[in-house]
Amino acid sequence: MTYRRAAIPALAGGLLLTALLWWAGASVDALHLQGAANTLGGRLVADLQSWLSPWSYDPPDSVRFGTGALGDIGDPASADPGRYLSLHETGMQIRFAAVFAFFVPGALLLVRRLPPVNRRMPVALAAVWAWGMVAGMLASAVSAPWLIASTGQGSYRFLPQLAGMASSGQQIVAVAALVAAVVTVLAARITAKGAGPLPLGAVPVRAARLAATAGTAVVAVSLVVLSYQSVAASIQTVSLSGRLLSEPGDLLRAWLLLGGWNAPTDGFLGHWLLYRLADALLLAVVWWALRLLPVLLTRATVPAMAVGGVCATVVGLLASQLFQFAVTGADAGLRWGWQYLTGALGGHVPAALTWGLLAGLTTVVTLRLAGGRAESTGPAPAEITAPA
Repeated sequence: MTYRRAAIPALAGGLLLTALLWWAGASVDALHLQGAANTLGGRLVADLQSWLSPWSYDPPDSVRFGTGALGDIGDPASADPGRYLSLHETGMQIRFAAVFAFFVPGALLLVRRLPPVNRRMPVALAAVWAWGMVAGMLASAVSAPWLIASTGQGSYRFLPQLAGMASSGQQIVAVAALVAAVVTVLAARITAKGAGPLPLGAVPVRAARLAATAGTAVVAVSLVVLSYQSVAASIQTVSLSGRLLSEPGDLLRAWLLLGGWNAPTDGFLGHWLLYRLADALLLAVVWWALRLLPVLLTRATVPAMAVGGVCATVVGLLASQLFQFAVTGADAGLRWGWQYLTGALGGHVPAALTWGLLAGLTTVVTLRLAGGRAESTGPAPAEITAPA
């Protein structure tokens, strides 16, 4: 598919994703209306506020009160409170512009290299959905310095604040990205008509499996090795010289750890293994996706495989999180409600970006070294194609 045909779905999805997140942020004011707590419940209202507030133009209390925006006596910022409110507004403008700016190039690449035709529809939908979540996370990360500065405490634990903001608001991003992905893929299916034949590629079975295994091993380094309790604790306690960058532990954990686990401590090995099945599911999804990507892509280029590796890791994360919800739902749902179950939805996306990029690059390098470059020439007898 040409760039011209792929640009229309990517732009439509980017505009829709940005509009949905803006609308979600604007809905925070409705939660403050009288009767909202009585209708929805106080706990649900509080959770919705925490999920929607990262996308709201309405400044938090730390900006409105903590910086003297209301002219508090004795507040050093009360002499010019508008500067802090202006910083917050600028940060939100950057956040929404960045969502669009990050989503469109990735969606454009995915739609062009993974057109939703010839049995590619489900995979294309999952990939664009995952990339929408990545775009939301990146937008939160690049706009965080302005929002942190607007609180008047930008020099206090800057890196932990940055890590927290980069991972905030992902629950609503997951929902908005799914809607935007549906529209993007449907529009791409329409624009793909008349684009000419877009056949599936052909890759030797051994090369595909070897490349997928190598890429999955990269993801397993984070999920199995770095996420172990003692190793994660060592990463958490890393310290550097300097005031502003002296506490990188939280930031390193956010961008390096895909999970967290330790040895059985309650004596119930079966219970422990049940939770480890979620990690196994993540790796299985990543392996299967990396195995099929060279076949499904119209051309297995390095950028396409890198973005595909990121999307495969994010989809694996979502699958593992949904599995954990199913496992803990009967118990945790009764004690803490569905808000507890959905609180972790969309988590660990920064680490998925880091290790997904490495996994995609490792996969394409291994594939080329193994002599299994994907070409749209039709499958040979000893080659694989995408399943029906």
